[in-house]
Amino acid sequence: MSQTSDIIRGHTETIILSRLLDHDSYGYEINKSIRDLTDGAFEAKEGTLYTAFRRLEQAGYIRSYWGDESSGARRRYYAITDEGRAFYDESCREWQRVKTMIDRLIGTEQA
Repeated sequence: MSQTSDIIRGHTETIILSRLLDHDSYGYEINKSIRDLTDGAFEAKEGTLYTAFRRLEQAGYIRSYWGDESSGARRRYYAITDEGRAFYDESCREWQRVKTMIDRLIGTEQA
């Protein structure tokens, strides 16, 4: 699983952006959806996740705001920007290019 985790961690920003395409969300909810989508096989470390949020926000790919929670702690929500959507699209294209090259290199390319 170490190799898989390393590959996934290399795409943390794109994964976060994908979770924000349909609706704004907060850190715990994003991490839970990652865990659920991988059937519990992968969960981002909190430090990795929040470092990625900072990088994405500094790059202008997401914006954050405090939610208005009537009960419980206030949550910091994240929303994808237009620049973030463009970056996400380019990252997905890049992933497909790299995946095709790796498939060729290790002999798993579909005929």
